[in-house]
Amino acid sequence: MKKIALITFLLYSSIYAKSIDQKIANMFVVGFYGTKASKNSKIVQDICSRGLGGVLLFDRHPTRHSQAKNISSFSQLKSLAKSLSSACKHQPLIAVDQEGGKVQRLRRKDGFYGRYPKASMLATQSMDVAKKAYINMADELHSVGINFNLAPVADMAVNKKNRVIYKLGRSYGVRADRVALFNKIFINAMHSRGILTSIKHFPGHGSSLGDTHKGFVDVTKTWSKKELEPFSELVDSGKLDSVMVAHVFNKNIDSRYPASLSRKTIHGLLRGKLGYGGVVITDDLQMYAISKHYSLRNTIKLAINAGVDILLFGNQLDPKHEITVKKLVSITQSLLSKGEISKKSIDRANHRIDSMKRKIGLRI
Repeated sequence: MKKIALITFLLYSSIYAKSIDQKIANMFVVGFYGTKASKNSKIVQDICSRGLGGVLLFDRHPTRHSQAKNISSFSQLKSLAKSLSSACKHQPLIAVDQEGGKVQRLRRKDGFYGRYPKASMLATQSMDVAKKAYINMADELHSVGINFNLAPVADMAVNKKNRVIYKLGRSYGVRADRVALFNKIFINAMHSRGILTSIKHFPGHGSSLGDTHKGFVDVTKTWSKKELEPFSELVDSGKLDSVMVAHVFNKNIDSRYPASLSRKTIHGLLRGKLGYGGVVITDDLQMYAISKHYSLRNTIKLAINAGVDILLFGNQLDPKHEITVKKLVSITQSLLSKGEISKKSIDRANHRIDSMKRKIGLRI
């Protein structure tokens, strides 16, 4: 009991030692432009001075596709990650989307292995084959300093017309128990190398007909409660670091807001009915399903009030429309000062985020 009390005291001490600006910045993971990060760079200053919670790395530049955005080679990525993690006392989450199949940020053309199978293919193999593939993936991520993998996919392959999950082979199948099983294999592999994970896309993207990158996606008529089963089993397993919430609109759960901005979905369903107490992260809030329907201020307000801990802004559309950490913190500060969000929500989010970071020994 004394040990538990001490850990709790130290955790809360670290939270309350932060300024309110630092607590706010800790709730954001952002993308940035550059394959290097000097001590004087904006991203390092965002981490060290503002307290930015994490960064999201991409391989290709969004508008100049022949150029790298953040990843061009093994040695370059390792150097970048080291610069980001060693620049100051506070260590950020360094995240990528590395599922296997079509979704691999560490690509073969840049000198990485780049041949990790898609989920639908691995689901037809033995568990040992999957374990080996994901251990190899975890080894590679660890070797270059990645500490947060925004994967695996817990969506079910329930709609053959689905372009973003089914047709890309990102799901482990139509059986909830098999989907959950292969998610656990993936998570265990990442954990064995000190890498955090995020299952996605709650409450289920597998039945959708549209792509939330491109616009509004309504799954009300195609979604069913069975899509919750893998998420529920994984919550019960106690293995989860974080859950990524989709931007899908689902009247079965909330007739007003998409999942990532919905208190009924996050606080009511995920935290309430399913009993999940860990970190909740949004899908990229610059996707058009959100950014074309909600102002940046309203997006932040709704997400935090819904129970989100980490707000993700990938800055993967166009450098001319990059959203800065300074702007994100300023807007959130304003919302707090006007009573539109509560300090309690910010403290709770920081408690969850820092607890997750401590799992892999990151300096808070």
